[in-house]
Amino acid sequence: MLKKISIIFTSGLLYFRLPDVVYAHCPLCVAGAAVGITLTRWVGVDDSITGIWIGGFLGAIAFWLSNSFGRENIIFFNRFIGALIYLLVFATTLWSFYKFNLIIRMDSIFGFDKLTFGMILGSVIFYLVDILNNFIKRKNGKRLFPYQSMVFSLGSMVVVSIAVYILINYYI
Repeated sequence: MLKKISIIFTSGLLYFRLPDVVYAHCPLCVAGAAVGITLTRWVGVDDSITGIWIGGFLGAIAFWLSNSFGRENIIFFNRFIGALIYLLVFATTLWSFYKFNLIIRMDSIFGFDKLTFGMILGSVIFYLVDILNNFIKRKNGKRLFPYQSMVFSLGSMVVVSIAVYILINYYI
């Protein structure tokens, strides 16, 4: 009896240890981003820059959720469902931030609270960079270099964060 239990337990561990499909925007990356965002709020980074990373985080969650529906559907259907999930994740998160007073209404940029502005900007940039990345992969038939999706996603967030930092500290 003990031998059967150990075989079942070992085969279960091997099943979860050896995944058959790996998607971009994995759960571990999303969890790491959540920890990083929490640290930025704790350290005192400006809300607009934290919002950019929250927008990217929401994008990663939305892509991860849409990938869980599978890729065997028609491309248009996948794009529609992906965009719908993206908007739904963004809207529910923004609603909950306002509902539970997580957005401090002190300063604004272009009429938006700083965190809301950053979230909108980060989400839009993250989504557009993903479209650009997919276009490049389709055009070339492959990635240009290893970890291209991650480099494009993180690189765009860093560039936009630096641009907003310069905008806030020197022009607004």
